[in-house]
Amino acid sequence: MAEVGRAGIRDPGAVLPRGFWAAVEVWLERPQVANKRLCGARLEARWSAALPCAEARGPGTSAGSEQKERGPVPGQGSPGGGTGPRLRSEPKQGMACCELEEAQGQCQQEEAQREAASAALRDSGHPGHAEGDEGDFPAADLDSLWDDFSRSLARGNSEMLAFLTCSGAGSQPEAQRELDVVLRTVIPKTSPHCPLTAPRREIVVQDVLNGTVTFLPLEEDDEGKLKVKMSNVYQIQLSHSKEEWFISVLIFCPERWHSDGIVYPKPTWLGEELLAKLAKWSVENKKSGFKSTLSLVCIMKYSKAYQELKEKYKEMVKVWPEVTDPEKFVYEDVAIAAYLLILWEEERAERGLTARQSFVDLGCGNGLLVHILNSEGHPGRGIDVRRRKIWDMYGPQTQLEEDAITPSDKTLFPDVDWLIGNHSDELTPWIPVIAARSSYNCRFFVLPCCFFDFIGKYSRRQSKKTQYREYLDFIKEVGFTCGFHVAEDCLRIPSTKRVCLIGKSRTYPPSREASVDEKRTQYIKSRRGCPVSPPGRELCPSPLRVAAGSAGHCDGHQALGARVGCVARARAAERGAGPQAEGAWLPGFHPREKAERVRNCAALPRGFVDQVVLQVANVLLGGKRLNTGSSRSGSLKTWNRGESLSLAEVASELDTETLRRLKQECGGLQTLLRNSHQVFRVVNGRVHIRDWREETLWETKQPEAKQRVLSEVCKTRLCWFFTHHPDGCALSADCCPFAHGPAELRPPRTTPRKKIP
Repeated sequence: MAEVGRAGIRDPGAVLPRGFWAAVEVWLERPQVANKRLCGARLEARWSAALPCAEARGPGTSAGSEQKERGPVPGQGSPGGGTGPRLRSEPKQGMACCELEEAQGQCQQEEAQREAASAALRDSGHPGHAEGDEGDFPAADLDSLWDDFSRSLARGNSEMLAFLTCSGAGSQPEAQRELDVVLRTVIPKTSPHCPLTAPRREIVVQDVLNGTVTFLPLEEDDEGKLKVKMSNVYQIQLSHSKEEWFISVLIFCPERWHSDGIVYPKPTWLGEELLAKLAKWSVENKKSGFKSTLSLVCIMKYSKAYQELKEKYKEMVKVWPEVTDPEKFVYEDVAIAAYLLILWEEERAERGLTARQSFVDLGCGNGLLVHILNSEGHPGRGIDVRRRKIWDMYGPQTQLEEDAITPSDKTLFPDVDWLIGNHSDELTPWIPVIAARSSYNCRFFVLPCCFFDFIGKYSRRQSKKTQYREYLDFIKEVGFTCGFHVAEDCLRIPSTKRVCLIGKSRTYPPSREASVDEKRTQYIKSRRGCPVSPPGRELCPSPLRVAAGSAGHCDGHQALGARVGCVARARAAERGAGPQAEGAWLPGFHPREKAERVRNCAALPRGFVDQVVLQVANVLLGGKRLNTGSSRSGSLKTWNRGESLSLAEVASELDTETLRRLKQECGGLQTLLRNSHQVFRVVNGRVHIRDWREETLWETKQPEAKQRVLSEVCKTRLCWFFTHHPDGCALSADCCPFAHGPAELRPPRTTPRKKIP
């Protein structure tokens, strides 16, 4: 046994030991947050078991089998469902080597530890998705696996028994120690650069009283049966001494440790990287209000699909014609597409369908998600109020429409399986409504970003929640009111807004469509404080599902482009009423303008911007007269850097009309100064004159690709300091990335965009 790392923890918030067990659950359920080469983990079973004492002999005392309690597969009980690990409440003896508080009453402390660990286990959820033949593990196999391991401990493996029970080499562990045991599958990322792609199973043994978690890898023998592998066994241990807590990482047999760099990292990584993260998580005392990542799909299938799509569409980054960051948007849409493809594949298996689901992406933006889904065989189209440059690059097989969506009887999609809202802004709360009224079989997927209500911006109502969590709950409420079972999941995308909401099924039968639709109308009107019609009187007309009584699957290949032509007549026929007006469902809704107004100071007149830059620079330089003509390069010793002022201090030096004009732009003065990157640095609300001698040192540390981009824009703009600074430019002409006079200027390089074949 060897200790490969030990970290002392101050606990001013009194969150330990509960925080420790919460940190352990993160490492169990989401190992990818620490080890980036892992795709995730699946918790397949959780049960209570007992270890034998060293003197035990024979199968009858091997594992305390009558105390074992079979744990459920993910999503069926355990921490989230109420059965979970069964932790004893009677006092325990023999806590050698754990250094827990000896003077405060051992029984009370043990009870507190049990309660802390039990609460942490209850609060956590199972993100794993046990899927068919991959996730199933027969109960008999679990019994046999644990019994065989327990017999080996009792009969001849006292070292491992001492390691598990945190006992000294010469001491005897207590009999029938009860443990919480987890069967876990660790899933590596699928990558062409990593030869290891097969998932690995392991048993995780949690000893609550001793504060230890031991990881036992499993391997197959010659007969294909799983058994505990005695190499690559490690333990995470919590201990307490006086006023300080410690977390340690120990390896059972260091000389037999074999690192594959993925599932089994090097011992130094365990003792440094993992230990540091566990120590941090243990005292954060943060309970996440969101689901675990990829909790609704098989993460092994997702990992494979994502890598395949990433390889297939990575060339998009090189030809991206938009001003947005291609690295972010391309790989984000690839990840969302991979998620939807796996979600829909599993849905087809559940429903016994063969035809691929059809879709409409409302507010599709750059249309890349639509392009990927179309290319992977799903019929569908995207609609956005504004056409993007990249649309022309996709080809005719990608259906994209430039149109404004106003939620009304005319914007329904009765022959579409799924409505998608990927950062759909003002349409986000309407998508569950449109899906519910399009047809009984229409489902929805939304990825909320900006906070919109049915009309205008969303107004916060609960101060105890974050604005993001409150808005997600609002969209879930909308979906439930519309009659959907709403599921929540967290995507693996490069965005802070990565929680999606999914409505796959209804909470009511088709026969109740009319009454549910009235509730939808009442709810929508209530968001604006509209009066609700008294019982027995008709509300404002709202469309009824065209196929309200049909529970059959609509084939999206047949009439994907069809819009509703007789929704009002269908409702009138069912209710016996006359024709209804096909107006907007809630007056006052306005889709975004087709021509998006630029309000980031980029559209301000050049002369106005130059004037503000000169004014601010004059203030920072202490009122020294700025040059209006060229000057020679300044001395490195005498060059005036100016002073640092807050934004408020700078604003106080500007005239009223200038400030009024800046307030009409997003970010105002700060945005203008940040845009003037050549002249200013704005850090933590303070404005500085930029010293390009420091920037040059920074640029040399950039990767080769970044340096290449910087070299392409070199000398394409005049040097502001050479022209205006009292001491000229701090750099010589050959070192400055900007032109010292018109003679040095060169035209900017333009890269022709390629079309996707």
